[in-house]
Amino acid sequence: MRRLVTFIATGAYSGYFPIVAGTIGTIPAWFIAWFLLGHDSTILIIATVITFVLSVWSASKAEDFLGHDSKKIVIDEWAGMFISLLFLPYRLEVYIAAFFFFRFYDVIKPFPAGYCESLPGGWGITLDDVFAGIYANLTCWLCIFALGRLNWFGF
Repeated sequence: MRRLVTFIATGAYSGYFPIVAGTIGTIPAWFIAWFLLGHDSTILIIATVITFVLSVWSASKAEDFLGHDSKKIVIDEWAGMFISLLFLPYRLEVYIAAFFFFRFYDVIKPFPAGYCESLPGGWGITLDDVFAGIYANLTCWLCIFALGRLNWFGF
């Protein structure tokens, strides 16, 4: 069971990268969304819900042996990345922007993301990334609207 929890919580071991584990750990989720999920919003919604549930569960369990909110735990980044992409146009420039906005908000942790980190176990680990994903998604929509009003990039 410990191997399964470790595999899930570390995002298929992507969280073991020695530097910027959160950013590196987000990249596989972005690739999964772009190549496997993004063209079908229903599948992306299902993957997001499943990843959220797995994140809360596995992060709670993994804390027992990886430590409290270990940098190796990146499944929460996967959940947040998927949320960042929900309902956005399936376009490369939009998905790239969502990645960078997600990482930005995950680092600065605007309210209530920072507060959520104080919640116990997997809830605290996951919910700050959920809010970062929501902020990234909304920021992408604001950019799409603004660029569309300017007739840039065909929006």
